[in-house]
Formats: sequence, C-alpha cells, structure tokens
Amino acid sequence: MSYKIKVTPELIKQLKPFWAKFKKIEGEYYKAVNKLETEMNGIVKIKGFLEIYHCDGEGVGIGEVYRHMQLILGEELE
Repeated sequence: MSYKIKVTPELIKQLKPFWAKFKKIEGEYYKAVNKLETEMNGIVKIKGFLEIYHCDGEGVGIGEVYRHMQLILGEELE
C-alpha cells in the first residue's frame, strides 16, 4: 500500500514530544482510575474485586475482575 504522507525521521522527531505528553496523561488517568476502583471496593463490600472495564479506549461498565458477576453496563449506571 502506498501512503500519501511519508513517515520521515523529521516527522518522528516532531511527534516524539507529543507522544511523551500523551503517555504522561495516560499514566495519570490510569492512576486516577485505580484510586477510584480502590475507593469503590472499600465501600462496596462484595467477594472479589470490582473494576471499571474499558473497550476501545472507553469505560463501558463495572464488573468483577474474575467474572463472578455480570458486567454492569454504563447505560445502567447513568
């Protein structure tokens, strides 16, 4: 396949800082989600560990990590 835009070393050099910023934001996001899941598990006392499930980069619901509970979809929680 032939692409119209060529990936050059200069383009890679220009994009690297943006990728680094993205990775920092992503790390902060997952730290915040983990903190929220820990809080949720401290309040909602069920056997197992609840977590927020993601699909295609989007939170889709809350489920139990070992799948001992049906996934509760975000639409049910809104």
